[in-house]
Amino acid sequence: MIVSMRLKTFLLLAGMIWMLSTVAVGQIVTLDEIQQKAEANYPAIARYGIIEKTMNYSIVNANKAYLPQGILSAQATWQSNVPHIDLDFPEGMPPLEIPVPDQDQYRVIAELNQLIWDGGNISAGKKSLQAHAELERQQLETEIYALRERVNNLYFGILLMNENLQQQAILENELQRNYHNVLAYIQNGVANEADLSAVKVEQLKAGQKRIQLESTLEAYIRMLSVLAGESLDRSMVFVKPTPDDGLISPVINRPELKMFNAQEAAVETQKLLLKARSMPKLGVFAQGGYGKPGLNMFDNDFSPYFLGGIRLSWNFGNLYTLGNDRKKIDLQKQSVDIQRETFLHNLSVQIPQQQAEIERYKKTMQDDDEIIRHQTLIREAAEVKVENGTLTVSDLMKEINAEEAAKQAKTLHEIQYLMAVYALKHTTNQP
Repeated sequence: MIVSMRLKTFLLLAGMIWMLSTVAVGQIVTLDEIQQKAEANYPAIARYGIIEKTMNYSIVNANKAYLPQGILSAQATWQSNVPHIDLDFPEGMPPLEIPVPDQDQYRVIAELNQLIWDGGNISAGKKSLQAHAELERQQLETEIYALRERVNNLYFGILLMNENLQQQAILENELQRNYHNVLAYIQNGVANEADLSAVKVEQLKAGQKRIQLESTLEAYIRMLSVLAGESLDRSMVFVKPTPDDGLISPVINRPELKMFNAQEAAVETQKLLLKARSMPKLGVFAQGGYGKPGLNMFDNDFSPYFLGGIRLSWNFGNLYTLGNDRKKIDLQKQSVDIQRETFLHNLSVQIPQQQAEIERYKKTMQDDDEIIRHQTLIREAAEVKVENGTLTVSDLMKEINAEEAAKQAKTLHEIQYLMAVYALKHTTNQP
């Protein structure tokens, strides 16, 4: 019984500690999580479904060209002249009466056409539809990929503001401690009211700097909330990523390269369409009608009729421009190749620059801690000198600001290093 009570008490305490730690820490937010939410929340993501459905509808419509095509037409005409035969008969021979069609004629026609062979036009059209749909998908992939850089910039901006606010809090505590020290120095006759005012001015400036940092932080969080599609706030813990820049491969895997390939494929399908349009087309047809006259043009009574057959058509006009049209397509492919080469050339310049930035920040950070350590020693020595009356409070404020500047420089270098690593990851599209 006693063990059971102790177990319950332990579990209760553990639960309370967990709840308190959750409240104190706040919700954890990571860069990868925000990237996924921003991509899912991007309005253009709905275009994937639209592209797919549009392509399917278009292909279904193209296949329906193989179904029998019906045409219904009606006409009523009046002719200024009609076919007739004038014959001169010898005298004594009775005249031969040849019927003459009426000048008003009427006709209702229903025609049914069945395509047998279209020269590959439908097949080429479907391949073109699929190629252009793939091109639209890759263009959308490129657009969504550009969103990652915006998210990175905002996320690292939030990290930088949070780090600066922490440093700002330490500075304000340090200034408050020195304010109390100067009060004591005044009582001991070592300092005066002007020295106290010097500290107060620095406190006011620090407060202004904190307000500025908080305002910038709120702006970054609001913008990131819009991209992520959910409410973010300062109580959340934005985790600083810890990438290993040594694992970043220089191999380029950008979606733009797939987009260029899709452009070439879409251009290539135009050659299939050109070839198909230059081929003859074969089909059968059946036609039924009711009119005056019918098939017998000399019969002036309304009568039905029917005819059917096979039809071959060939538009020779497309052959005149076929050579130039193919050359135009080749030029379009060359244009795509030039765009790809230009894109790769720009990346080949950008990647070494980013790699050099990463190395520069790594080397810079190696000295930050040592600089801060020496600035702290200088500041502590300055406090002792002020206490002994051999240094002014204004000079002490300079040393405090120098120490704070060193700490903020370290924070800035760390965030700049992370931004440089993720910029390289974005340039090469590394996970």
